[in-house]
Amino acid sequence: MAGPSRRVRAGVAGLVAVVAVLVTVVLHATHSDPLVTRLLSADMRGLHVDFDTFHHSAVVLVEQPYGADIYTTPALLTNLNPPLMTALFAPFAAVDALTGYRILAALTLVAVVLALLAVARELRLGRAVTVAAVLAVVASSPLHGTLVLGQVYGLLLVGLVAGWVAQRRGHPMPAAVLWGVTVALKPSLAPLLLLAAAVHRWRPLAAGVAAAAAATLVGALVAGPANTVRWLGIALTEPVPGVTDNASLPGLAVRFGAPAPVGTLIGAAVLVGTLAYLARHRDRVDPAGTAPWAVLAAGLLVAPIAWHNYLLLVVPGVFVLLARRRLAVAAALLALPLVPIAWNGVLDGRPGGALAGSLYCAILVAHWAVLLREARGEPAVAERPRIASGAAAPS
Repeated sequence: MAGPSRRVRAGVAGLVAVVAVLVTVVLHATHSDPLVTRLLSADMRGLHVDFDTFHHSAVVLVEQPYGADIYTTPALLTNLNPPLMTALFAPFAAVDALTGYRILAALTLVAVVLALLAVARELRLGRAVTVAAVLAVVASSPLHGTLVLGQVYGLLLVGLVAGWVAQRRGHPMPAAVLWGVTVALKPSLAPLLLLAAAVHRWRPLAAGVAAAAAATLVGALVAGPANTVRWLGIALTEPVPGVTDNASLPGLAVRFGAPAPVGTLIGAAVLVGTLAYLARHRDRVDPAGTAPWAVLAAGLLVAPIAWHNYLLLVVPGVFVLLARRRLAVAAALLALPLVPIAWNGVLDGRPGGALAGSLYCAILVAHWAVLLREARGEPAVAERPRIASGAAAPS
């Protein structure tokens, strides 16, 4: 039987879930959410601006001489992705930007749903729970933002889930390689590789780092070494944006008028503390439980930029909570991202506006805290019973 403290936490979490749903309903009824209403827009430079940026780089890679600058293009934004990601976007150079965007958006939606179904199957969640959880993600603001902007988080989620599945099935080396390749595509996810060090698994650590380095080298060879140097220059000099959409702690610091390094130092303390906690309890940490997702959340908190869409990448950890019967807490973590990111416009310029605009930083912190707390003292998820009695796993 759950103790009083657990019942209190469950009650608070249930209340948070209800409030989040009510706020979402009210905001959708009284305000236009651009992420929902503009999915079908043809405006590449105003809405689908990230894909437009990636597409311009891909066109340069394919159509210009070897080594041509893929980062200086007519795109409105600067491409912050490493050359390897541009290499993966090369096929989109064969079509116009709008057609490519629509193809990517469709593939992203399918990839996200299939990745989450794979997680649910591994955890043996009941069909009703699986459907409810997946629909919550489909209705969430982070997924809407990913689709509208034409971002790559669906691809990253597939890589992370593939590594987690391999880890859960007792294959830590392939898991490390899959995570390493994913890190090469989005280096801000690199702290995930440090989980192996925290639990003293040195061979997977070496495999993950080697895979990330090898994949990065492939990107450098495909696009030309000079582009890797250009990308490093951009990555190291890009200012920390203080906009609402940046959920990282450096972004939070900038929003409240503090220097970005203040947030970086706090985020670094969070990450180091997370790894130290897992190292201290490594004999009771399940590397295929919530631990990877807790480290991932900590890494996003310290990153200069962690758009609210990144929250999509830690959703599998919430599914683990469902498998461990932390239903109220999981419901709260699934309900909070339903609140549209554009809601801060309601309070923009009013007292408390900056605090309200940091909602998604608070949501990311909540994910980190819950997933880290759950990382210790639980049996492996494979030993947990199915939630819905008598329900079949999704096929």
